[in-house]
Amino acid sequence: MSDPIDWRKLPPLKSLKGFEASARLLSVRKAAQELNLTHPAISHQIQTIESALGVKLFSRAGRNIALTEAGTRYYVFVKKALDLLIAGFDEIVPKKESPNLRLQTYVSLSIRWLAPRLHHFQKAYPHIDIQLSSFNPGWEFDEDNADIGLIYTQTPVAKHLHWIKIFSADIFAVCSPELLKDAKQSFGVQQLTQLPLLTVASEAKYWNWQQWFAAAGVMNIDNCEVITVDTAAAAIEMAINGEGVALVSESIVSADLKAGRLVKAVDHSLQADGEWGVVCSKNMLDSPGMREVLDWLVAQQA
Repeated sequence: MSDPIDWRKLPPLKSLKGFEASARLLSVRKAAQELNLTHPAISHQIQTIESALGVKLFSRAGRNIALTEAGTRYYVFVKKALDLLIAGFDEIVPKKESPNLRLQTYVSLSIRWLAPRLHHFQKAYPHIDIQLSSFNPGWEFDEDNADIGLIYTQTPVAKHLHWIKIFSADIFAVCSPELLKDAKQSFGVQQLTQLPLLTVASEAKYWNWQQWFAAAGVMNIDNCEVITVDTAAAAIEMAINGEGVALVSESIVSADLKAGRLVKAVDHSLQADGEWGVVCSKNMLDSPGMREVLDWLVAQQA
């Protein structure tokens, strides 16, 4: 059996906190700030220990303090003792792992809409890690390699999936402000046929210029200059650079519209059949961090 603890030789634990911080920082003021206490409270804690030991732990010169020889020796023991207590806590108390959620989406949505907002999420939920993966056209949500998907769909998702709509697919024609200035004329839908039209091959089955113009009453666009690209991200970047007019969901380029990098060429829009939304397995809804991520994504369009 080990010998009983001589509690008479131990000062109050809260006093040790004040001493440790003051010795480490060599400043009573900084120790008070770190422990969220007043300067007199820290000074009282130090005096309590000094009275118990019968020695001075600090020497003072004006506002500056320094450890005495006794203070330096005592600090070594106090630090070791506190480290052992912390090690015991870590050994006994199970560690809570930070939720790590894998999120997949399209490159265009990732670059233009999600990525610029993620730092706000990280500030609000620093304990949740999001692993973002972006994919080019043809990608489909892969439950085996992702927990959450930001997708565009025209059909209901599978019954085992949880679906939340984020925004509708209001398709606008957008371009750089400079492109409209170069046109040197008031613009309507008909005049838009005179500018280069950027087409994303993979999106043609969802929306295309033929549908967009037809909804505005313009039926013949056979003589238009059409530039075909492989991704919406490329079309948006080309539109920003003044190389043509792109068809995009307004919400995806909302930041670019607000910043003036893009403008709506005309007010006309096409309401596409599908919706943008977030999807995950219903079995994952109660996973750590999942509800927070879903609620945050929906709130971005509130």
